[in-house]
Amino acid sequence: MYILVGFVLIMVAWFIYDKYIQRSHQLLINYPILGRGRYVLEALREPFRQYFGSENFYDSSDKVAWVYRAAKEVPNYTAFSPDHPLPRPKFLIKHALSPLNSEEVEDDFSITFGEDTLNPFITKSIIFRSAMSDGAISPEGTRAFSIGAKIGNFPINTGEGSLTTNFLTTLTTYDDKYCSVVRVEGFNAFIQKVLSTFTNKKIAISYLEKRILPNKESDTFIYDRASNAFFRPNWKADLEHYPTEVPEELPDIIFQMSSGLYGVRDENGKFSEDRYQKTMRFCKMTEIKLAQGAKQTGGKLLGSKVSEAIAYYRGIEPGKSVFSPNRFPFAKTATELCDFVGRLKDLSGKPVGIKIVISSRDNIEPIVAEMKKRIEAGKNSYPSYINVDGGNGGSGTAPVLLMERVGVDMKSAIYLTDKVLKEYGIRDKIKIASAGKILNPDDIIIASSIGSDFVGIARGFMMSAGCIRARMCHGLGNHVCPVGLATQDISKRRSFLVFRNAKKVANYHKNLLLEIKTILAIMGIKRFSQLKSNNIQYLDKDDNIQQDMPKLFNHRLDDN
Repeated sequence: MYILVGFVLIMVAWFIYDKYIQRSHQLLINYPILGRGRYVLEALREPFRQYFGSENFYDSSDKVAWVYRAAKEVPNYTAFSPDHPLPRPKFLIKHALSPLNSEEVEDDFSITFGEDTLNPFITKSIIFRSAMSDGAISPEGTRAFSIGAKIGNFPINTGEGSLTTNFLTTLTTYDDKYCSVVRVEGFNAFIQKVLSTFTNKKIAISYLEKRILPNKESDTFIYDRASNAFFRPNWKADLEHYPTEVPEELPDIIFQMSSGLYGVRDENGKFSEDRYQKTMRFCKMTEIKLAQGAKQTGGKLLGSKVSEAIAYYRGIEPGKSVFSPNRFPFAKTATELCDFVGRLKDLSGKPVGIKIVISSRDNIEPIVAEMKKRIEAGKNSYPSYINVDGGNGGSGTAPVLLMERVGVDMKSAIYLTDKVLKEYGIRDKIKIASAGKILNPDDIIIASSIGSDFVGIARGFMMSAGCIRARMCHGLGNHVCPVGLATQDISKRRSFLVFRNAKKVANYHKNLLLEIKTILAIMGIKRFSQLKSNNIQYLDKDDNIQQDMPKLFNHRLDDN
């Protein structure tokens, strides 16, 4: 009897500790005690892998483990041999007979976009967080990514869900000329201090949100600790009141415009030049999304994720599923697309790129041909870069019948884009970005050797921010993201540890660059931009080595 009572008391104390006191594991806040079972099973995973384990989606379980270790800033070495060697065929990196030391490799990872615009975008990294919308990601998750991007000095793509207040979480130089500001004063400030003292700051802020902000729109405000106030952009304010330059305290933001025109549309759903110009006062570059990975049918956001805040941001009805049109409204032809690109460049004075998925040469050649005409005519109405997304790229919501069926793989898409641009003699004018199942530094080296200038990562950054790959991102049924990263469920996302995970996001990026330098050193290459296709080779399933990359890809694409 005493043992049973003691056990119950221990469980109760454990429950209270996990849910209300500890702030090291966000999963345990939502699932006290039960969540501990996950960590037990996780600890048993490796010992039992040789009997029961399988890693079929990624190249190797070691690649997944690298991401988590890099985010946690723990040593990233493996003893003896990989747990799960890379399958064949695979790309191999050529090493130098006389390698460099890592400190001999230059730290310059910058890229310049839009040299022909009034405000070219010079990045601080060759890596960017690929497009993930606020809405698909929780408000807390978006804040963590934005803070992490600022700490880590890498760009972040808004995704098609528009520029929301959560991307501006590091903004401190706002004022009431272009922002709605609600200050914490008097009795509310006193209660805030009491709650912060006896509980934690997050509970205090939650109290203030409920007490002094409009109930349906509280999630659209950001709390600024320095001035003890909540703020959000007032999109009805005159353009002249908005910052003329992107505030320095913000990360480098790439605004993605989708077929739904979210965040840049008027009351009738039409493109608004005024709203676009206001948005671009906070962003460095625009990306027009024509297609993405498995989502050839337009972006999707299920009604369970369309909260009042998301509806406010996108100008849509709350609680109702959103299905973006298949085709971008200004891209019926290559000519119309380039005309719209020129229009956006004139409005923003900043670079504009496009994001596409390639199934064949027919997807890219008409656009490149139109771009060449404009370049020769001295016009700047053409994309500053082309972002090629692999047909096997991931998505939180995509038709299963299209996954792995639409578009070639990322490496082939990079090669074909690079080849066509060179054939038309405009490769030096256009940058190539890429995304699709990239996790580790070696993935980046391979993609960049083939021809990518700028590499986007989605799932790797998700994992660094705490994703446990539960595959509940879509929000269907009763199951939602258990760690609060990819859900709008308040009870789950409120437990997300924003600042802790922001640091992990920054760590992941930092370690990617450090390991890239290590790889470049053994390749004998001093500068990242010097990577070429002759720096890699291909090992097929029969142990044959292919060193001629053009020959390899031309054969794979039947494009001789």
